[in-house]
Amino acid sequence: MTTEPKAPARTPQPWTPPAGQPRPDQPDRPDRPAGVPKQAPAVIALVSGPWQRTGMFGRGVWPGPGRPATPATAGVLILAALVASVSITDGGLGWLVAGVAGTAALAGIRRLPAPGTTVPWPDLTVRRRAADPARYAWAAATVALLGVGTLRSAPWLFALAALTALVTSALALSNGRSFRAVAMGYLMFLGAPFRALPWVTRGLASIRRRAAGGSGMRVAATVITSVFLLLLFGALFASADATFARLLESLVPEINGGTTFRAVFVFVVAGGVLGGAAYLRATPPDLATVDGGPARKVNRWEWAVPLGLLALLFLGFVAVQLTVLFGGSAHVLDTEGLTYAEYARGGFWQLLIVTGLTLAVLGVAARWAPRDHPLDRMLIRGIMGALSVLTLVIVASALHRMTVYADTYGLTRLRLLVFLCEAWLGLVFVLVLAAGLRLRAAWLPRVAIAAGVLTLLGLAIANPDRMVADSGVARYERTGRIDSEYLGTLSPDAVPALNRLDGKMRDCTLFFIQQRLKEGDTSWSTWSYGESEARRLLATDPIAFPSGCPAAGPYG
Repeated sequence: MTTEPKAPARTPQPWTPPAGQPRPDQPDRPDRPAGVPKQAPAVIALVSGPWQRTGMFGRGVWPGPGRPATPATAGVLILAALVASVSITDGGLGWLVAGVAGTAALAGIRRLPAPGTTVPWPDLTVRRRAADPARYAWAAATVALLGVGTLRSAPWLFALAALTALVTSALALSNGRSFRAVAMGYLMFLGAPFRALPWVTRGLASIRRRAAGGSGMRVAATVITSVFLLLLFGALFASADATFARLLESLVPEINGGTTFRAVFVFVVAGGVLGGAAYLRATPPDLATVDGGPARKVNRWEWAVPLGLLALLFLGFVAVQLTVLFGGSAHVLDTEGLTYAEYARGGFWQLLIVTGLTLAVLGVAARWAPRDHPLDRMLIRGIMGALSVLTLVIVASALHRMTVYADTYGLTRLRLLVFLCEAWLGLVFVLVLAAGLRLRAAWLPRVAIAAGVLTLLGLAIANPDRMVADSGVARYERTGRIDSEYLGTLSPDAVPALNRLDGKMRDCTLFFIQQRLKEGDTSWSTWSYGESEARRLLATDPIAFPSGCPAAGPYG
């Protein structure tokens, strides 16, 4: 038996870069340590890449996770989406349940390593940023906003809260500070589901590979066994007790084409939103670099002269129109052809246009105005402070006009929202004045948004539809005039106030609310405290069919 001679062992040769490129062990600049290449070899991209996109939505600002979602992450997201699909309906308790489940799912997902954490070169390592406590406050605000439907049954109020919850969710995940960073974080939040799709898909592929190994059969058997036991014992308990049967009937939704389509649609949307949120949470975007370096500064006179002239115009307008701004009822009565509606609406549009333009002007001036010299800082405080104070005078005028309007014609939802919007804008200008003291406003955008969120939550606690109904009932007691048709369009939140009316007037205002309650969904997911209280009051004293309702009084 003969053995073939072994080939001589080959000595590993050092890596040689292509022609024209420096060796990796030679520093290309004094501050780069020896052994760190000027351009990382391709293996770096496999470990931490890709590195090719460095734009505002690229890998430099928004790196994304360095590896696919783990099977546990994908499973938790699917479970939270399933909870949302069976909970979310038109409004009510279901949204709060879905919000809590989604927040718990995102909090329970283990934070994945950022790209580059295993790269051996110190100047290429991406360090994990410490969590900002403000993120938890924004997350709590999101859950509270989604819980507005559990407290109040007014659809318009819950829709406003749900839209605001999108903003607070984006802040909880991106935590932008400047106005531009907040806007970019919101856009990233909207675009995250599309970037998260391949990330979650690769995680689901790993689950399928595990299922092919045999564990999938055990999972399927566990699910089938659980469903069988629940159906068997649930049916036995329901046949044994009628109360428990009604409870199960309220918990289990009716299965039909409409509910199935809605559940599938909600599952897809909720899965996309949660997947995007998990993608952002795995490696939050670095929005500190969004604003870039300091803006190009202009000369002192280039900004001070236009804003100084504008401040003089504001001052002249306020001085000349002082009687008009604060004239109130006397001004309306003494001016021929002027109505309360024209008086108040003019103040609103005046506030809206002037406030928006003034905020834009102040934002541009604050970014471009130089502040190195003491005279520059004095001009910024003086001119911008004067504009803010004069705008506050116009805010106070519009609030006064709306108060006169509501006292005369009664309160409506739109008038209440306009009043609160005006008050919030006035608060923003007070914050601008406070920021001008130290010429630093990094906290201003988030504080302004937080003030708006607190205002909205305070409005939900105050029960706006009941406030409108109280105003209508008080106006009826004072003048004998009431718009029963408008008050009948309010949500069940207004029932406690309208229930104070007597006789036919009570029937005329509450009849249509009672009919909507009878035709409405009574499942657990649509439950709200306001609707529950209204059902209790109307069950105690039902409404008869009204006839000959009085004509509606003018609401301006």
